[in-house]
Amino acid sequence: MSIGRVNLAMRLEDQGISGLGTVYYNLIEPALVEAAVTHGEGKLGLGGALLVETGQFTGRSPKDKFVVRTPSVEGSIWWQNNAPMTLQAFDLLHADMLAHMKGRDYFVQDLYAGADPMHRVDVRMVTELAWHGLFIRHLLRRPAAGELDSFVPDWTVVNCPSFKADPARHGCRTETVIALNFDKKLILIGNTAYAGENKKAVFTLLNYLLPEKGVMAMHCSANHAIGNPVDTAVFFGLSGTGKTTLSADPSRILIGDDEHGWSERGTFNFEGGCYAKTIHLSAEAEPEIYATTHRFGTVVENMVYDPLTLELDFTNDSKTANTRCAYPLDYISNASANGLGGHPKHVVMLTCDAFGVLPPIARLTPAQAMYHFLSGFTSKVAGTERGVTEPQPTFSTCFGAPFMPRRPEVYGKLLEEKIAKHGASCWLVNTGWTGGAYGTGSRMPIKATRALLAAALDGSLANAAFRRDPNFGFDVPVAVAGVDPALLDPRRTWASGEAYDAQARKLVAMFAANFAQYLPHIDEDVRACAI
Repeated sequence: MSIGRVNLAMRLEDQGISGLGTVYYNLIEPALVEAAVTHGEGKLGLGGALLVETGQFTGRSPKDKFVVRTPSVEGSIWWQNNAPMTLQAFDLLHADMLAHMKGRDYFVQDLYAGADPMHRVDVRMVTELAWHGLFIRHLLRRPAAGELDSFVPDWTVVNCPSFKADPARHGCRTETVIALNFDKKLILIGNTAYAGENKKAVFTLLNYLLPEKGVMAMHCSANHAIGNPVDTAVFFGLSGTGKTTLSADPSRILIGDDEHGWSERGTFNFEGGCYAKTIHLSAEAEPEIYATTHRFGTVVENMVYDPLTLELDFTNDSKTANTRCAYPLDYISNASANGLGGHPKHVVMLTCDAFGVLPPIARLTPAQAMYHFLSGFTSKVAGTERGVTEPQPTFSTCFGAPFMPRRPEVYGKLLEEKIAKHGASCWLVNTGWTGGAYGTGSRMPIKATRALLAAALDGSLANAAFRRDPNFGFDVPVAVAGVDPALLDPRRTWASGEAYDAQARKLVAMFAANFAQYLPHIDEDVRACAI
């Protein structure tokens, strides 16, 4: 039996999925909330938010993601970073998952990945959980009702948390699996209810497809000046570096908070919503994001709440530090209606430096920008991935290695070409520690970060006096209105200058060791930036 607006162009049976219980096609938000509560998947919270738990997994499982190794992708996948799965193992996995699904209810959402019609991918999400349908309806882009009648998916994602893979039979690592088959245009997800796997699987897909069209796929947030989409800025960074917080600037228009493309026409959002971290979320510091946690249909993940009053506890990380909320983009008052912007005038690379060495902002040459883009230095914050309980310094190339199917140089070259063609200014912003490393120092004051970014985006920072950083060679402003000058010189914030120097030497050596892998593949100007 099928319920909801059925896609007349293609039903699940046309895709070889049969014998299911009730199939709910393209339910809208109230119906999905009702289904989730009725099925016992979550609880209705204050304002109509849906309070859910993801069970065993409260973060992504990057080591359980696989790409099916076929001749068509053999020469283009970065196999050192993407675990291979044989076609035979995938076929067994697919058949076993379909057999497991028989008789069970499923929820189908037909959605767009990409705000630019020229480059979007039409995605069908088949989810065992109603709240996963609600989540992905927020996170991808929703076709108009009339468009559903002719919707034919380019790709299909099947998410079945109750299915456990067999490593010996299915060629995977554990009972949890995320498998991408580029030939069959199919993604299978099993044994994890963490909703972020849905959106990141689609992001990985776009990261493979778009570079072939000359489109740069970016793990970044983006905004533009009010009334001037040409004045666009993009903010690269891993989870926890401030992409969502810093791009949600009330003085600018938010294009999106996590995933974008840079095409021949400009910037476009891949998504239709936001997936924001809620641990220590403050009504004072981030009022609009905070307000979404009390709005109808917002998915609130793994947050502790009072069982009687339903009040959310934004400081409690007993379930996970990776507490999150997912909501449609129009819940933010200054969000873009069409998800489009111009060619970026400013490229900002966000890093969370747990060593306490990097300055709060630095100006980069295009070659330095490529160096730091390929390095992708940051710190994984607690909870984002399984097993991460405190900040861990890491190098994640392109600020998103887990989602990069192609070699890093492919993305680096595309970004380098676009920066050169459109004359973007480039900045490195540290939202991590100052006055010492993690455990001794303190997090960079958000007020100072916002003041520095505002000066960079409005052009006034370009006129400041700069000094050359002795460790990394980039330019650092000496003084910026509203910012403590000592903060701009990290060494001055440490109790011991000698201790800072030792820490800086340690970090410089880590950069050099990591970057050695790219030296044979890059241009001379970028190679010259190697420390």
